[in-house]
Amino acid sequence: MTAGRRYLLGIGAVAVGVLALSLALPPEARAAVWLALGVAAGVQGPLGWWLVGVIGAERFFLVWAIGIAVRFAVVTACGLVVAPRLRLAPEPMLFALVGVLMCFVVLEAIVIRPAGPGRRGSEVR
Repeated sequence: MTAGRRYLLGIGAVAVGVLALSLALPPEARAAVWLALGVAAGVQGPLGWWLVGVIGAERFFLVWAIGIAVRFAVVTACGLVVAPRLRLAPEPMLFALVGVLMCFVVLEAIVIRPAGPGRRGSEVR
């Protein structure tokens, strides 16, 4: 399976997991978690795809650092602007946003890891 396919499968799995877990929350927190998931997926999708596309390139770490900076800016904006403007409880939104973004960062690490001993040759494409 290519890195791109693993990445898309992972994004979908994280989204389904967050949606399933959100059903255990009270309705007022659920909306904040769903918004956080939408924001995280909307930001992470392109950033992660860009990172997967530059695997092995000289600019890989630059792209990774830009992605981290963008995620930080999104969390800051959601905490200071989005949640107050939408009158959402900031705690569930920010916890969910940071949690989902961290899941996506871990997903990136899984997708881009090089082939190790006992694994078939590098199939990152």
